[in-house]
Amino acid sequence: MSERQLSIAGVPVGAGAPPVVVAEVAQAHDGSLGFAHAHIDAAADAGAGAVKFQTHIAAAESTRDEPFRVPFSRQDATRFDYWRRMEFSEEQWAGLAAHARDRGLVFLSSPFSLEAVDLLERVGMPAWKVGSGEVGNRPLLDRMASTGLPIILSSGMSTFAELDEAVAFVGARSDVIVLQCTSAYPVEPARIGLNVLELLRARYDAPVGLSDHSGSIYPSLAAVTLGAAMVEVHLTLARGMFGPDSSASVTPSELAQLVEGSRLISSALASPVDKSQLGDGMEELRSIFGRSIAPSRPLEAGATLAEDDLALKKPGTGIPAERLPSLVGRRLRRAVHPDELLREDDLE
Repeated sequence: MSERQLSIAGVPVGAGAPPVVVAEVAQAHDGSLGFAHAHIDAAADAGAGAVKFQTHIAAAESTRDEPFRVPFSRQDATRFDYWRRMEFSEEQWAGLAAHARDRGLVFLSSPFSLEAVDLLERVGMPAWKVGSGEVGNRPLLDRMASTGLPIILSSGMSTFAELDEAVAFVGARSDVIVLQCTSAYPVEPARIGLNVLELLRARYDAPVGLSDHSGSIYPSLAAVTLGAAMVEVHLTLARGMFGPDSSASVTPSELAQLVEGSRLISSALASPVDKSQLGDGMEELRSIFGRSIAPSRPLEAGATLAEDDLALKKPGTGIPAERLPSLVGRRLRRAVHPDELLREDDLE
């Protein structure tokens, strides 16, 4: 099956399009609106194509019994308290979206409740990103699909059977992008699952990509080489910042390297080289760096050439090196010196 192409806010995603690099802010802002805006600027300055947040409404998605994934917070008594501290108002979300668009970024945010979908729809979303833990949340998927907007499914907590159901459920109403993901923070190399990209592409005939939590740019660059249409990495202004995802995030300078590398790789993949013939400028270079046949020592006119009379020297403007065996046994018309290349008219 051939991978399809779709569009998110006018940005092509999929077959024939450059990979979209998504900077995932998640909770790196730690509830600070100022830090949230700073991450948008960092993503734009690095050249990312999209910036993504997470929209949590504590009362709509959680209870006070929800445990912390990692006990990182000294100021939040419960995970519920943490989610509540991460909340922004609708006006603040609208400001973040406008800022992202002003900086040329696609603005995305993963909703974790029906109320969050409603809020983000009012703010204006070009696509929906489904977090790994929400792939089986049918009411949430149904609400997203009802908008007809593209849906990005992250597969970190799903089997193929579960993904099959989710893709079939939303695919009838929305374009789908499926991301390979391993929900570990950070994830070790052996669990990244680069092999899954081709399996996803063949299974769903949809653009595929990687949502990476390794804290480095290398898995995403490898994914681009394997044809990923989208790569998503967590972004932090500095790895020492507070929060549960800093160790699984990249810094702004690393994000800029990822963007540069993905563009280079994409350009190279889009321009296959024909090795059946020499490329532009190669003839001239070959004449400089190639080898020609020359005397290995001074030889008199009339000498019959033996193999040890001949050497291969630069430049490649004389009798080509591959003809050396055919010169053995030939006689010289004139005396020759080892600092000159043999010419055809030197031979009888």
